[in-house]
Amino acid sequence: MRKLQTQGVHHITITGAGRQTSIDFWEGVLGMPFVFEQPNLDNPAESHLYFDPGDGRLITIFTNEERTADPARTPTDPGCVHHLAFAVSNATFRQAVERLDERAIHHSGVKDRGFMDSIYFTDPLGLLIELASYRFEPPHGFTHAEVLLEAHKLRVAREDYNIAPVHLADAIEALTTTSRGSLSQDRSPRDPYNS
Repeated sequence: MRKLQTQGVHHITITGAGRQTSIDFWEGVLGMPFVFEQPNLDNPAESHLYFDPGDGRLITIFTNEERTADPARTPTDPGCVHHLAFAVSNATFRQAVERLDERAIHHSGVKDRGFMDSIYFTDPLGLLIELASYRFEPPHGFTHAEVLLEAHKLRVAREDYNIAPVHLADAIEALTTTSRGSLSQDRSPRDPYNS
């Protein structure tokens, strides 16, 4: 038995309402360029809109002009999507509350997640959206996921409740130390001010 190895998210497709509602939200609120449109090849009554969330992957929406937007929260039963999270820069994140408030979009306010900050709000169809901003940059050649894996190991070994900045800093140091060579025989911390 062998795995079907994935290599990233190809796209996420959402059932939308009318075409303009999707364009107004995904491009008009979240800034995702509207890059492609064609009929839904499995349902000719629907259109299939494609948006670029910023990494070249795609968010796609099936639209139908006979469906109306319903802002009631989408189901969160087992098997349902709870929320979609999108990465934003720290500069954008620091403006998110103000920019959501300008539009009178109800939101959660800033949530401290230890390794990132988050803000939650719903789209016009009740789907929960998260804007997320990491509190760290991975060392060159590593991903955020690799830093989080190393930070998780440190957190568990220290019996801490959740990942905090100290775990991230120590994980980044550990990854850098093991991946970058040095002429020094001893790479331990030193105090050059008192030697």
